[in-house]
This record gives sequence, C-alpha cells and structure tokens, in this order.
Amino acid sequence: MRVPSIVSSLVWLSTFGTTIPAAWAGEYPDGTVFFEVPPRLENVKTTFNETRMRGATYYFTLTLPPQAEEALGKLIIKQREDIEDIPLQLEETTAFVGRPNNKQKRLSLANISQSGNNREINVVFETPVEAGTTITLGLKPRKNPKYEGVYLFGVTAVPAGETAKSLYLGVARLQFYDRRDDDSHDFL
Repeated sequence: MRVPSIVSSLVWLSTFGTTIPAAWAGEYPDGTVFFEVPPRLENVKTTFNETRMRGATYYFTLTLPPQAEEALGKLIIKQREDIEDIPLQLEETTAFVGRPNNKQKRLSLANISQSGNNREINVVFETPVEAGTTITLGLKPRKNPKYEGVYLFGVTAVPAGETAKSLYLGVARLQFYDRRDDDSHDFL
C-alpha cells in the first residue's frame, strides 16, 4: 500500500527537510550577516518641541527581537530633505538599554560621525547589542530648528559583523512648533 510511505515521507520532510543549519541562520553563504527578524522602530520623541529651544534631546527607541539572530552593530539616522538641517552635538550622544522613561544599562559607543551636510549620523556600538533588547539612542541638537514643521529621519539598522546587510527600519518624525506667535495668552 502506498499511503503509509507517502505519510512517512511527509512526516520526515516536515521534521527534517525544512531545518536550516544553525551556521546559516542570519548569514548568507558568502558570510554576509543579516537580521532574521527585523528590529522595530518603536518611537521617536523630543524633550522640547519648541523651535529654537536649547537643551532638547531626540530619543530614538527600537527593539531588537530575540528572533533577529544577529546583534546590532550600528545605527544610521538620516535627516530627510526638510526645511533646515539640524546639526548635532555628537559628543553628547547617548545610548542605553530601555526607554527614555525607564533607562537601564548605559551602552558604550565606539564611534559617532556626522556627514558634512549634517544629514546622516552613524553610531557604532562598542559592544554589539544582543537580540532581545530594547534600546534608545539620544541625540542632542545644538538647538531645535528655527522653522516650525515636521522633520523626518530615516532609521537604518546594521548587524554586527565584517560584512553586514543593513536594514531600513522606516521613518521617524519630530514636529516642532513656533510658539512666539501664539496669541492664546492675550485676553483682549
């Protein structure tokens, strides 16, 4: 009878035929590493959203799920063509495990650089961030932009490794308001 042999073949394929060797999980045959499951851009926020304000911090929070298989080695934050460039104080950049309202362990940064036009920030972690971790990157501008509006930032994650395939996570947005012209306090 042929039915038992088909059933046993299907059981064997479902058990053994779809298993990926552990050495290949998160790695192409040429050695390029990638995230099995992508990190998630959870939130972006600023401590002050008024134009021209000094002392703000822009927080970018992302989660690297346990199934990502690879550690996070680098983040790239790229400001989109907006009203104006926002130069940052690179020496004030911080990173930590957790969220802005629940800071846990501080993360050391190996290198922070900004492109000549101030639009792209590259942040390399001294020790790669393990899968299963939520982290926040804090960027400090010299001051908030002069002009109100929505400012967009593309966020890209790069796994740790000699050869790594970066992954674009999406767009983060910050909105700034010019409250100098706010007449709501006049009671005429």
